[in-house]
Amino acid sequence: MKIFILGTGRMGAWLTEELCWEHEVWVHDEDPLKMKYFMKAHRLLSLSELDEVKPELFINCVALGSTTEAFDMVLPHIPSTCLLADIASVKNGLEEYYRKTGRPFVSSHPMFGPTLANIRDLKDESAILISESCEEGKSFFRNFYRSLKIKIFDYSFDEHDKTVAYSLATPFASTLVFAACMKKQDAPGTNFKRHMAIAKGLLSEDDRLLTEIMFNQYTTRQLELINSKLSYLSHIIRQKDYEEMKKFLDSLRVNIAE
Repeated sequence: MKIFILGTGRMGAWLTEELCWEHEVWVHDEDPLKMKYFMKAHRLLSLSELDEVKPELFINCVALGSTTEAFDMVLPHIPSTCLLADIASVKNGLEEYYRKTGRPFVSSHPMFGPTLANIRDLKDESAILISESCEEGKSFFRNFYRSLKIKIFDYSFDEHDKTVAYSLATPFASTLVFAACMKKQDAPGTNFKRHMAIAKGLLSEDDRLLTEIMFNQYTTRQLELINSKLSYLSHIIRQKDYEEMKKFLDSLRVNIAE
């Protein structure tokens, strides 16, 4: 298949390197230097070069917040039959945009980042396929993810954003609060060092990515839940209520039990 990938950030670069072994891949980034290390992919210096390529699949990997703008720039240069795809971490507004284009589309979300994930072994990672996507697109990404042993989940656009608020925004918020309260530790314990490693990994991600995930319309409810649990824990600690602390810890063990 002829595939065009726009944006060579961490996910765009990962997709380019994975897909170029089985498909003919063209790639473009506004920073030409980001493309210099791709061996098997064709590098495009201008979007106008796409007129001759006529890709069958266009995967939009630009930064969150610029997704629809990037689609608008590319659409004049690709056939009307070209399958549109995105891997955006927040889907708010994309369903309406796709509907307006009238083109076939597939929306998915690899639920991992190359920064923290072991991209050589993804069998413990997950990806979401948006159920409203066309069958051809879902089949392509389903086969791709399965080839890497990635677990696949099917959610609607709305279900996806609710899931992201729970599975990404909640731990992100906890990690950001941990980093906000940080001070130098001369004798850090094991748990502290693990949390620090997570915080450093998270804060090495792109600021726009972190911002857009936190600005998900469903994140506020998760933050309110975190605040209520912190208030409850603060109350238990102030009262030095051993019985209530035992109940609280037991409830947490139930929550995380597999």
